[in-house]
Amino acid sequence: MAKRSLGVFWLAVLAISATSAVAQTNCPANPNGLGISRTVEIDTTGGPGFGLEHYKAHDFLLPQEVVLTFDDGPWPTTPLVLQALAAHCTKATFFTIGKNAMAFPEVMRQVASAGHTIGTHTWSHANLAGKGMTPAKATEEIEKGFSAVKVAMGTGTPASFFRFPGLKGPTEMINYLGTRNIAIFSTDIDSFDFKMRTGDAVAKSVLDRLEKKGKGIVLLHDYQKHTAAGSMELLNQLKAKGYKIVHMRAKSNVTTIAEYDEKARAEFKAPVGDTRPTSTVVKTVPPGK
Repeated sequence: MAKRSLGVFWLAVLAISATSAVAQTNCPANPNGLGISRTVEIDTTGGPGFGLEHYKAHDFLLPQEVVLTFDDGPWPTTPLVLQALAAHCTKATFFTIGKNAMAFPEVMRQVASAGHTIGTHTWSHANLAGKGMTPAKATEEIEKGFSAVKVAMGTGTPASFFRFPGLKGPTEMINYLGTRNIAIFSTDIDSFDFKMRTGDAVAKSVLDRLEKKGKGIVLLHDYQKHTAAGSMELLNQLKAKGYKIVHMRAKSNVTTIAEYDEKARAEFKAPVGDTRPTSTVVKTVPPGK
């Protein structure tokens, strides 16, 4: 009876998942779009870890489910990734670098306005486990990263999601993030796209690894031009092979610290209230006007 009950339970789960997929994968502009099979809300209390490469406690994906994550942006290549995601009516999580958010605030706002989840990846992509990295320096890298992304976004705050550069998380900083109720993300599948030279190679890298593991949190880089250029092909192939996209969001966004907000604003060197898109501020006028 126990085995039969368990089987009935999983049939019910799969039925609910299938119903959810039908409801959420609708993509009017692209009948072959991936859409979103389901959205998961993550309670970041205590700083849980995700991604089986480093953290084993929480595996929430069903077979053939994929979470897309992009590191190291925003960058001028990021809009190509956003276009591909929009064409497939799907969502991803972006682990952004504070300095890059400051350099390209309009791109940062494009990510936010498209409804993607925005986590952070430190202020400067420093190795927090590196030689000479003190706890004080590591804390500033983390906190200033969150504050910089908040300032660059203009409105709202990033999710309570963090990924260590190089996936190298010293125990002291893992514990610190726990006190801040910030979830930590490793990966299940690293694309190693920074080693690739074409978009096709990036897609093949991801699909080959997915075929072996069957599901996973995938690490890509919107900073990499080949990844950005090949993102549409990757999404097309994910759809063709029957994979489903899961969108993560945080139960609550991060509460930044005033000290680091001020440090971030000092780096921005622009009026805090000036959040208009550049296209509305600077326009090309016809000759003779």
